[in-house]
Amino acid sequence: MFIQTEATPNPATLKFLPGETVVQDGPFEFTSAEQAQGQSPLAEGLFSIENVTGVFFGYDFVTVTKSDDAEWPHLKPAILGAIMEHYMSGAPVMAGNGVPDAGDGEEFIEEGTEEIVETIKELLETRVRPAVAQDGGDITFHGFKQGRVFLKMRGACAGCPSSTATLQHGIQNLLKHFIPEVETVEAVQ
Repeated sequence: MFIQTEATPNPATLKFLPGETVVQDGPFEFTSAEQAQGQSPLAEGLFSIENVTGVFFGYDFVTVTKSDDAEWPHLKPAILGAIMEHYMSGAPVMAGNGVPDAGDGEEFIEEGTEEIVETIKELLETRVRPAVAQDGGDITFHGFKQGRVFLKMRGACAGCPSSTATLQHGIQNLLKHFIPEVETVEAVQ
C-alpha cells in the first residue's frame, strides 16, 4: 500500500491519501482521543501517537493535525505506519454505523429566509466544499441571521492561518455575488 501525503494551507495539518475510500458517508471529525474512543479504530490509532490533536476523515483522505511544538518529520512516519497498519488489518474506519458529523450544534435560520438558506447550502455544496476538500478540510453551514452567514470550518480548515482570507475573500464574495441578502460570512467554533 502506498499512501501519498499532501501539504495543506494549515501548517499544523497534513493530508494523507491511502488510495482508496476512507469514508462513504462522511465527513467525520475527531478533536480528541476521548471523542474517537469506540467510534473509529483508525482515529483511536492515530490519537495514540503523541502530539496528534485532530483527525478528519473525508471521502478519500485523512487529515491529521499536530500540536504546535511537534515537527512533521518526526510524526509523519508514525502516522503513515498507523494508517497502513489499520488498512492491512481489514478493520473498518468507523465502528458500527457511524453517523456523519454534521458539525456542532443545531442550525439556526431567521424566519422567512428558507429560500435564501437553500441557495447558500447549494452554493456551499457545489462550489465551496469540493475546493476545500482538496485542501483536506470541510466547511458546513451553521446558520443565517440578519445578513450574516455562519459556517463551521473543519479538518485542515480549522485553525488555518489562511481561513480568514478564504472566508472573507472567497466564500463571502461568492455568496454576495449570487445572494444580495448576504452581508458577511463568519466562522463559528
